[in-house]
Amino acid sequence: MTLKLSTLAILLGLGMAAPQVYGLMKPGAFAAAARKFPRSLPAGYCLIALGTLWFLWNVKQESLADFAAYKNYMMIGFAAVGLGTCIFVQDFLAVRGLAVVLLLLGKLMVDTGRPHLGETPWVLVIQTWAYVLVVAGMWFTISPWRLRDLLNWATATEQRVKIGSSIRLAFALFVIVLGLTAFRAL
Repeated sequence: MTLKLSTLAILLGLGMAAPQVYGLMKPGAFAAAARKFPRSLPAGYCLIALGTLWFLWNVKQESLADFAAYKNYMMIGFAAVGLGTCIFVQDFLAVRGLAVVLLLLGKLMVDTGRPHLGETPWVLVIQTWAYVLVVAGMWFTISPWRLRDLLNWATATEQRVKIGSSIRLAFALFVIVLGLTAFRAL
């Protein structure tokens, strides 16, 4: 299954825009939800499950002959790591799950955009965003409490929530416009 860059850009933009609209409409509720996220076990279970399944799907699609004999064992081992994380590493589980999803999303964005790098310079927006997500995913993997601190700072006042949501919404709309225009044929 190949995802078109235009479709990816529109989906990414919509996915990023939705919470920002909520943040602008109800900044207090948005701030409260954001502050609860890092220690949310339900969100953590969902994100770890999503990350584990997505990673297993990537491994299944991989065709390296060197690992063909071990692929089933590797998939069982990776699934066990995902399950074990939910059982034994519950502190900041949502942040750890988000970090895995950010890394996998970055990979998808880079892989989808790479073939079109020579066609339009606007692909660099998606590629740069992907690398920002990868760095954030690595950073939050190493020190998950940093997301808690960042969210506490970003939601300290309703004005900060509105400013942050406005900036992220503007970027999301820009990505949607790219998907509808510059990436339309890609």
